Amino acid sequence: MTEEITDPTGHDADRVKQLEQEGDIAADYLEELLDIADLDGDLDMDVEGDRAAVSIVGAELSQLVGRDGEVLDALQELTRLAVYRETGERSRLMLDISGFRADKRTALEKVAAETVEKVNATGAPVALDPMSPFERKVVHDAVASAGLTSSSEGVEPRRYVVVQPA
Repeated sequence: MTEEITDPTGHDADRVKQLEQEGDIAADYLEELLDIADLDGDLDMDVEGDRAAVSIVGAELSQLVGRDGEVLDALQELTRLAVYRETGERSRLMLDISGFRADKRTALEKVAAETVEKVNATGAPVALDPMSPFERKVVHDAVASAGLTSSSEGVEPRRYVVVQPA
C-alpha cells in the first residue's frame, strides 16, 4: 500500500507541482509582456487553495489594472490562455497587479459581512449590485463562512449576488 504524499496544506503533491508549473508558465508569459511594454515589475508566484496565483508589483502599474480592473481581467484571461497553450489544460490561475485584487477582496468581505448583518436583522433576502465572477465568488465564500446561503442571479455582465436568510 502506497501513501499519497501531501504538502503541509494537505494538497496532493502532484497537484501542487502542476499548479506551480502553471505559475511558472504564467510568470514567463507576463515577464515577456512587461518587457514588451517596457514596464518594471516583480513577479510573485504562489499556490492559493486549488489555483496558481501570480502577483505583479511595481512602481507604476495602474495602466495594467485599468478602470475597475478591466485590463487586469483581460490580462488574466490572456495569461490563462498562455498556460492552456503550454499544458493543454484549462487554468484557474488568479492574477493580481499592485494588490488590486487583494484590496478588492478585503472591501468585498466587508460588504458581505454588512449584508449578512442586514439579512440577519431583517430576515429578508438582500440583492447586491452586479459583480464580476471573481467578486461574486469572494462574496459567496464570505456569506457561506457566516452561515448563510447566497446565489448568483441575472445574466452577465449584470449578474449579482442575493444573500438569503438562514
